[in-house]
Amino acid sequence: MDLNILDLIDEGKCYDYLRYRRWAGVVKCVRCQSEEVNKNGKSTHSEHCQQYKCKTCGKCFDDRTGTLFSGNHQMLKVWVLVMYFMGLNLSTRQIASELELDDKTCRSMAEQIRTSITCNQQEPVLSGKVEVDEVYIVAGHKGQAQKVEDAGREGRSRRLKGARGRGTLAKEKPPILGFIQRTGELIMRVLPNVQQKTIAPIFEASVAKGTIVYTDEYNIYSKLSNWGYIHLTVCHSIGEYARDEDGDGFCEVHVNTQEGIWSLLRSWLRPHRGISQDKLPKYIGLFQFVHNIRKRGKALIKAIFDTVLMDKKREIEDICPLSIRLILPKSLFNFRALCVNSLYTLK
Repeated sequence: MDLNILDLIDEGKCYDYLRYRRWAGVVKCVRCQSEEVNKNGKSTHSEHCQQYKCKTCGKCFDDRTGTLFSGNHQMLKVWVLVMYFMGLNLSTRQIASELELDDKTCRSMAEQIRTSITCNQQEPVLSGKVEVDEVYIVAGHKGQAQKVEDAGREGRSRRLKGARGRGTLAKEKPPILGFIQRTGELIMRVLPNVQQKTIAPIFEASVAKGTIVYTDEYNIYSKLSNWGYIHLTVCHSIGEYARDEDGDGFCEVHVNTQEGIWSLLRSWLRPHRGISQDKLPKYIGLFQFVHNIRKRGKALIKAIFDTVLMDKKREIEDICPLSIRLILPKSLFNFRALCVNSLYTLK
């Protein structure tokens, strides 16, 4: 007799937790926000899912209406386990195998969770001492034959090999700009290129004026002082990786913290065996979220669950580089469609 992990999870307790986190004891109409709501029996979807009817506007809804879980036939405990395994950084295929799900279904669920987390997570404005650096990740058009043809190259059966040195989105080696506040939080952005006009608005939105910013000697950072920041650099090209600027015996000028983040990021992306350009910002968004929460395993489920229930803080097009937005289907930026439809069909 085989034992499925789903048999060990209580669907009723999952709904109890959903109601606790969503309603906090006061059920509100999803249309008019009225608290004049009556229970209206159980949902046909699940015996644990409570239905409601608003006395003010007559709207009928249930515990899942208006959430990431709405419009999907999968049990709530399946969603919880997918979140748990994503927190452990299992690949989508491995999650599908563990939960005995169809690959397409699991891919759609994981995509919706990543998108929701990326759009809903609260991003800070960094201050104090901030390290900034960029890295280049190979990302092509995985599973998108037409885009591979448009790029002027043949399809591949093995890993895409990017050109040496710095790259751009058009060269299938997009740069990722990272900001890490010392003893603080992390912000990361996928860029179409590394130009001052590209990074200027990101600095404006992410780093408070007057902050001490540490970078390497790359000339895209040369105008930071003009933008209102205290700019200190370390010169990697001459073998300098840390410097004592004030003579206290502590080498405070470095970007080693952010360099260490890149090592963690590469390890995070490795199990997924290649990521397409249009999905890379969402993988980066989930990595940023997990890093800032600083929890793993079951301790991370609560944070993920709470985040997917939050209102959006930004649109997905605000995070994707412009050149990615131009090639993606318009419906991909409809968050409601993301929560209901399978993104796999958009490939």
